[in-house]
Amino acid sequence: MNTLLFSFPMGWQVVILVLLVLLFFGGKKIPEMMKGLGKGINQFKQGLKEVEDDIKTDITDDRPIKN
Repeated sequence: MNTLLFSFPMGWQVVILVLLVLLFFGGKKIPEMMKGLGKGINQFKQGLKEVEDDIKTDITDDRPIKN
């Protein structure tokens, strides 16, 4: 199944993808989406850090870990 998109070299696939995203969302919406994505990633990392801190605290307190 050879499609038109797979026949282009990798560099052109990226260019076509960027153009399609610009066409679909527009130039004004993309920075807002990236800002939201960045906030989401930061919140995810903060949540992971909190879980790691909780695990380390439970281990150093010699308390049984809750199941």
